[in-house]
Amino acid sequence: MIVLFRALTYATLFIGLLLVFVPDRILAPAGIVRPATIGLLQILAMLVIVAGAGLAIASILTFAFIGKGTPAPFDPPRKLVVAGPYRWVRNPMYIGAGLVLLGAAMFYGSIGLVLYTIIFWSMAHLFVLFYEEPVLRRKFGADYHAYAATRRRWMPRWRS
Repeated sequence: MIVLFRALTYATLFIGLLLVFVPDRILAPAGIVRPATIGLLQILAMLVIVAGAGLAIASILTFAFIGKGTPAPFDPPRKLVVAGPYRWVRNPMYIGAGLVLLGAAMFYGSIGLVLYTIIFWSMAHLFVLFYEEPVLRRKFGADYHAYAATRRRWMPRWRS
C-alpha cells in the first residue's frame, strides 16, 4: 500500500508540473482561454486526453502493483514490468503524457502547446536513450534485453 501512495505522489507531482503548470504558463501569457463553444476538434481533443490519461494511469498502477515501485527515477520498480500497457510498448507512461499534452494543444488550438509537446517527447526520448535504458540493462540484464528485443520504444507492434 505504501508503494501505491509513493507512486501516486510522484505521479501527481509530475502531472502537476509538466502537464498542468507548464502548459498554463504557455497559455496564460498568450491570452489563450477555454473555447466559448465545444466543437468537433474539442471533442476529439478530449478523447485524446482521456486516452492519454488512461494510458498513463494504467502505467503508474502497473509500476506500483507489478513492479513494486514508482515512476520516479530515484524510486524505480524493483521488478521488470512487462505487463499492463508494457505488454505492447516500452514507454507507455511517456506516450500517455504526450497524448494529454497533444490533446490540450488541440483543445485550445495552441501552437505553443504543440511545440511544448514536441519538446516533451524529444526530452523523454533522450532520457529513455541515455538514462533509463542503460539503467534497465544493468539492473535486469538478459530479461530486459529479451523484452526490448520484442517491444518497441514508442510504437506497438500489432501481431495477428
